[in-house]
Formats: sequence, structure tokens, C-alpha cells
Amino acid sequence: MKYFNYILIILGAVVAMYAKAEEQQNQYILIAGIVVLMIGVYRIAKTIPSKNDNDSHEANN
Repeated sequence: MKYFNYILIILGAVVAMYAKAEEQQNQYILIAGIVVLMIGVYRIAKTIPSKNDNDSHEANN
């Protein structure tokens, strides 16, 4: 599942660069690439624990 997130990020970046590289930019493809990129980043960021969560657990103990 972790590799799926990385594939989403790479795929989104490639699609966004492809849409930006054309002389006549297709904004819908660019937006779709950015959305896929952001979904991948969000899914990875969701798995990283918050620093504030660790601090609040230590303060309670």
C-alpha cells in the first residue's frame, strides 16, 4: 500500500509536467495531475504521527 502512494505521487507529477510541457496547455489534464499528486501526498502525510500527539502523551504521564 505504501508503494501505491508513491506511484500516485510520481504519476501525478508526470501528468502535471506533461500537461505543462505542451505548447497548448490542457488545463484539465494539469488539474487532474495535481489532484493525483495531492492525493498521494495526503495519503503519505496521514501515516506520519503528529508531533503534538507525542507531546500530549508525555505530559499526561
